[in-house]
Amino acid sequence: MLRPDLKLKYELHYNSTNASGSRETSFEKVGVKAIYFPSERKLNETWGMRTAVGLEWIYDLGEAGTGIGPGADQLAPFAGVALANLNTGLTLIPLVQHFASYNGSTDISQTSARLIALQPFADTWWIKADLKLPYNWENETWPASAEVQLGKNLSDGVALYGDVLVGLGKDRTFDKGIGVGLRFKY
Repeated sequence: MLRPDLKLKYELHYNSTNASGSRETSFEKVGVKAIYFPSERKLNETWGMRTAVGLEWIYDLGEAGTGIGPGADQLAPFAGVALANLNTGLTLIPLVQHFASYNGSTDISQTSARLIALQPFADTWWIKADLKLPYNWENETWPASAEVQLGKNLSDGVALYGDVLVGLGKDRTFDKGIGVGLRFKY
């Protein structure tokens, strides 16, 4: 946290996929996310709530033709609410995020409803589920996906995680994939 109401996160994604018909492994993208929490309050003795707005910058490192990488650099503003269980640490985050490309070979314009669930355990470990239901304005499809991460905080500012990604529905852009990530938090 830069301040109690401002968080900055960096992520580096490395993926392995067979989307092109053969196994491909490579760095996918770098993401930098600024999250501002304009308000915070207790809902009751068990639950607290924070509103959140922010901007994510995504720099493409992959090759879209191999199935790794989005094919464009993007900006992705978002807004949502974080509901935290003060006893268990479970956090539920419903949010809306819009992804727009500004550079690259792929035109990206997607508005995504997301539900993130984050549960810490065993002091330094966490599991995260991220259900994404985006609407692709370029080709009028709903390429839904789900991602599950298992991570370990190596220190207060660095985490290492593995993830499994699954495409959902008939408009999915991929079937499945696995990845490894390194997250920096300030």
